[in-house]
Amino acid sequence: MSKVVHPFAHRLGILRDWRHRWFAVGPKYQAYLRGDILLREYLLKELRGMYIGGLEIERNEKTLRVIIKTSRPGIIIGRSGEGSTKLKNSIAAFLHKIKAPVPDIKLDIEEIRNPESNAAIVAYMVAEGLEKRLPFRRVLKQTIEKVMANREVKGVRIGLAGMLGGGSMSRREELKKGQIPLQTFRSDIDYARERANLPLGVIGVKVWIYKGQVFDEKDKAKENK
Repeated sequence: MSKVVHPFAHRLGILRDWRHRWFAVGPKYQAYLRGDILLREYLLKELRGMYIGGLEIERNEKTLRVIIKTSRPGIIIGRSGEGSTKLKNSIAAFLHKIKAPVPDIKLDIEEIRNPESNAAIVAYMVAEGLEKRLPFRRVLKQTIEKVMANREVKGVRIGLAGMLGGGSMSRREELKKGQIPLQTFRSDIDYARERANLPLGVIGVKVWIYKGQVFDEKDKAKENK
């Protein structure tokens, strides 16, 4: 068990569900897959800075449902829903541009109540601090303190790689607090990657957040007995 695996893919079907949910056969599969990959890249680029914590896509023959999880839903929705209608139209225009099937689009925006326990939002907070030219060690320490102040979080680990501190050579820095059992299937670990674009180059950000172990109802009943 010494291999490095993706924490999300490692728990698929056990704790996690797929982020893209649909079924297709033959040429439809290729069209759906290509459309989903390009649409995800487009939305993450368009919604950068809006504290996106997750993006899920569901399809059937007639509808395309996009679920956006964010800690600031008001920014995306806008006044009287103007922002969400604009986003719907831009999604339809993008699908038409890449010559993908354009079904009936449904947009669901879900609020994340505890943004400090979401790895994607924490990774963006670190990248935002680095892009503001703040010292990377201070950014790491302050972010870890914010995350560990949340009751849900049992451990956090943040890694940076790139031209840190304006050095002439790229390097890696990592800071960790609490426990992070990466190989345990029932451990609820949220993982995300982000890029901070700086004048010297790109700095990669990786975040692991451990929220405790998830048990079935049967296991909980045994523990209570």
